[in-house]
Amino acid sequence: MRNLVYAIHLSIDGCCDHRKMNGDEEIHEYFTHLLRDADLLVYGRITYQLMVPYWPDVAKNPTKVKATDDFARTFDSIKRVVFSRSLDSADGNTRIVRTGLREEILRLKQEEGKNILLGGVALPSQLIEFGLIDEYYFVVQPLVVGEGRRLFDRVTLPERLKLKLVDSKILKSGVVALHYLKP
Repeated sequence: MRNLVYAIHLSIDGCCDHRKMNGDEEIHEYFTHLLRDADLLVYGRITYQLMVPYWPDVAKNPTKVKATDDFARTFDSIKRVVFSRSLDSADGNTRIVRTGLREEILRLKQEEGKNILLGGVALPSQLIEFGLIDEYYFVVQPLVVGEGRRLFDRVTLPERLKLKLVDSKILKSGVVALHYLKP
């Protein structure tokens, strides 16, 4: 069974709006490593539209910054599933799924392959409620944003979710990367 892995970049006050934070080379290297352990990316419409066409365009027109270009090429090489009722079309590497979130994720987890990497906020919140996420990566910037969408704002759990810390890494910039497993 494949693991469903949730990775998110956030501020110390829980803001997950990437437009309010900085992504440096070290952060791009960290997320590129996570991408290389996956062969499927899962997003909701909002996150998908933040990532595509931006990163595929960078893959086609490199920035000359190694970490950024490596991330873009790796991202662009991985198949994607986007859950959306309103998205009309997606790039050639993406399949749109309109209904059956829980059932589709359970089906994808049963397929052979590497990890399924999940990003965003709304879609992961639903999958947390379903108890389907196996691993969590929280990459926390030492930044207080004070506004914006907060992680887990809209999660309703039947019971408290206790996670087990299995790794932590402090990046040169002061960013803390935390890796948790669902026991």
